[in-house]
Amino acid sequence: MITKITGRLVALAGDALTLAVGAFEYEVLIPEFTRRQLQDSIGKETMLHTIEYMDGDPSRGRMTPRMVGFALSIEREFFELFCQVDGVGVKKALRAMVRPVQEVAALIEDQDAKGLAALPGIGPATAERVIAKLRRKVPKFALLIGRDSPDVAPRELDLASEAFETLRALGHSESDARRLLDDAFGRKKKYKDVEELLRSVYENR
Repeated sequence: MITKITGRLVALAGDALTLAVGAFEYEVLIPEFTRRQLQDSIGKETMLHTIEYMDGDPSRGRMTPRMVGFALSIEREFFELFCQVDGVGVKKALRAMVRPVQEVAALIEDQDAKGLAALPGIGPATAERVIAKLRRKVPKFALLIGRDSPDVAPRELDLASEAFETLRALGHSESDARRLLDDAFGRKKKYKDVEELLRSVYENR
């Protein structure tokens, strides 16, 4: 299974992009929020975190391998969770993800069924199922870091996610862990690793 692919971004249109890797060109499906992230990267080397799935009708033997890509591994992780909800699946999740992961996760955490139902292909019934299945699984994705800043560095999101899990393991509640990380990043300091970030969290409590 291909979980990461790096190549030159050749084309970007609709829900797919073309990535040139050596002598090969790969078509990778992407949600709308990823398309926006990459729209200024045509011609540049681009790395994507990917998942693979088979598309088609197995009863007729017409199955086509597909690849879905994301700029960050945490975005891929969220997408895989979202696909697990009854009635969603890869195609509907691709269509629905027009907003950044942090925003969709925040809607789920806040149990905002109306906001979720407004996503393409997600009606009221599916929104309720999404909330019921994922509400307790999305806090780390809903970290405020970057929610209002689409240009936030991917490394900061990865650091925030790892630090969140560490704080939870140390006994902090979800809300307390999020508050501590929001405060740390709110100081506009750059952290080289999780250890330095956690040190800042505890030094400023």
